[in-house]
Amino acid sequence: MYTGLIIILLPLILGWLLPQQSPRLLKIANRSLGHIVYLILFFMGISLAFLDNLGSNLLTIFHTALISMLCILACSLGALWLLEKRYPWQHNHRPQTLPSRWHMALESVKLCATVAAGFLLGLTHASPLRHAATASEYALILMLFLVGIQLRGSGMTLRQIMLNRRGLLVAGVSLVSALCGGALAATLLGLPLKTGLALASGFGWYSLSGILMTEAFGPVMGSAAFFNDLLRELFAIMLIPLLVTRHRCTALGLSGATSMDFTLPILQRAGGMEIVPAAIVHGFIMSLLAPILIALFSA
Repeated sequence: MYTGLIIILLPLILGWLLPQQSPRLLKIANRSLGHIVYLILFFMGISLAFLDNLGSNLLTIFHTALISMLCILACSLGALWLLEKRYPWQHNHRPQTLPSRWHMALESVKLCATVAAGFLLGLTHASPLRHAATASEYALILMLFLVGIQLRGSGMTLRQIMLNRRGLLVAGVSLVSALCGGALAATLLGLPLKTGLALASGFGWYSLSGILMTEAFGPVMGSAAFFNDLLRELFAIMLIPLLVTRHRCTALGLSGATSMDFTLPILQRAGGMEIVPAAIVHGFIMSLLAPILIALFSA
């Protein structure tokens, strides 16, 4: 029952505990992580092509992704808006020129294209492709080991995290509201509660959630998790510049686990350097919790 939990947590912990994490090692880990993500998503596409009743399964994937994304987004927006009303975030920053949101969205589209390429290749049903699921498991273990190295290399200490109350507060509200959205989605979709909570635990980190959910629940739910978190991040990219001036907590919370990397440039330019420490703390917490919670709800 807990084999999947061990497979997910053990390499993550080993990567975190690895001593003497030099800048060179972190650079190699970051570069390798990007390649491995593409590789595993390619394998995920292949596995998807081997599903029985492919047409109905594709409808299930996109229906599940859309409903779960809308539920999570609605709960998150409502909770973060209430947080903003209760604890307003005072600032005097004027937004700078932003990086191209369309260019950043294109990076997400590349990952979708990788899944599609694997899917098209899988439609050939060539014999060697039947081992894609096994290959993706080994790649997943390596990826989680590198994620552990990356999180440790972020330089965040417990003291730095605890001192940034705003980052902690937004992370706590983001966590609870996303899980409430997952529970609501599970009810509407007729899914087990734990499945809905696992769907909500990616926090926008689509490349990770899709892979972990595929390993735990199969390619249908894994693909639904991927598109659910992909849509969430695309919405964040578009909404952050509109919200950050008057609703900074909402803008930060919507960015989820990506606030310490992918959406950080948008948050910085739109919200100023003042938002960066809170964004890094928020992103670190969500990135650390994502694989742990998905593993727990999948066990």
